[in-house]
Amino acid sequence: MILASQSPRRRELLALIGITHEVHPADVDESVHPDEAPVPHCERLARDKAHTLAVQHPDAVVIGSDTIVVIDGDILGKPRDRADAIAMVTRLSGRTHTVFTAVAVAHGGVTLSGVESVSVTFRALDAAQIVAYVETGEPMDKAGAYGIQGFGAINVERIDGDYFAVMGLPLGRLIELLRDLGFSYAFSPITVADRGVR
Repeated sequence: MILASQSPRRRELLALIGITHEVHPADVDESVHPDEAPVPHCERLARDKAHTLAVQHPDAVVIGSDTIVVIDGDILGKPRDRADAIAMVTRLSGRTHTVFTAVAVAHGGVTLSGVESVSVTFRALDAAQIVAYVETGEPMDKAGAYGIQGFGAINVERIDGDYFAVMGLPLGRLIELLRDLGFSYAFSPITVADRGVR
């Protein structure tokens, strides 16, 4: 099993459900194509990451994932700097946005994928709270400038959907895709050797 991501959250989630894996971040262009809508963009990146590593490691099962935060139709990626992080969190404050996380699995020339959509509502934050949160450094490597599993949990009033998708890897959808690819999950570590009959 290869995780085509350097995200520590995704590594933690795979470990949480006993999927032993190696980490090999995929080098793909993450820019948005002209006229590309958020969901197709997110799914394309997950598929590109999985496919790229699957070509390089043909005997492996490769997991790719991508998470984006969308508000007012705009994709909020990782902040460029402190000011950008403050602007993003300010924009999310007191409002509801959507987190889309795509996951893809690739093996044997086949790539399967799906996207989870989660509605997230932020508490209303004042300027001092926003600056204090950004000063923790947590927002700087996260889409939408927050992490729900860290200090950012305080900012979230409610979520409607898969919590793990907001963290960066929808576990239920992942297991479904692995099953569709011919692998079984039995609440124990999975390896390539566990591949069953399609």
